[in-house]
Amino acid sequence: MLRPLIRMLSLLPFLAATPALAGPTLEGVKARGQLVCGVNSGVAGFSAPDSQGNYQGLDADFCRAVAAATLGDAAKVRFVPTTYQTRFVALQSGEIDVLARNVTQTLMRDTALGFNMAGVNFYDGQGFVVTKASGITGAKQLDGATVCVLPGSTSELNLGDFARREKLRIQPVVLGSMDEMTAAYRPAAATR
Repeated sequence: MLRPLIRMLSLLPFLAATPALAGPTLEGVKARGQLVCGVNSGVAGFSAPDSQGNYQGLDADFCRAVAAATLGDAAKVRFVPTTYQTRFVALQSGEIDVLARNVTQTLMRDTALGFNMAGVNFYDGQGFVVTKASGITGAKQLDGATVCVLPGSTSELNLGDFARREKLRIQPVVLGSMDEMTAAYRPAAATR
């Protein structure tokens, strides 16, 4: 199942060319002289600090583009790492001006959370990773399996929906980061 990953702008005035449409977020960015951009704390190709601590990747470049468009200088951006648990709170509280990281666009997020979703800039999909030795060749063979997911992610919801639809007993194991999920998978993979 493909799900779009979007980058949210807290207010649409970032896209407006006329100052009359500027809102409080844009006014705050201009007054501060810096865009505060929430990013993932380290996903190669999207937002990960290099050896000097400079964020690189698609999301980091998106933040720089917004800074260039609003402040005239792509370097006037401060990156704030966010997690699945903190990303929306940081945006709603004003800790960050823009959230530029993997976020699935859903109706609830677009309405109940009060966000204005920007256009989709990356599409991805979901799947299951199993060892070759397991002999599993399809997702419907996962009855009785435990599956790692990130808390608050759309993947967590999709796993539950999939298990119910297919009448499978799948036990979600909610872990806090991709690193934790990788570590949980590796010991299992090494024993197979």
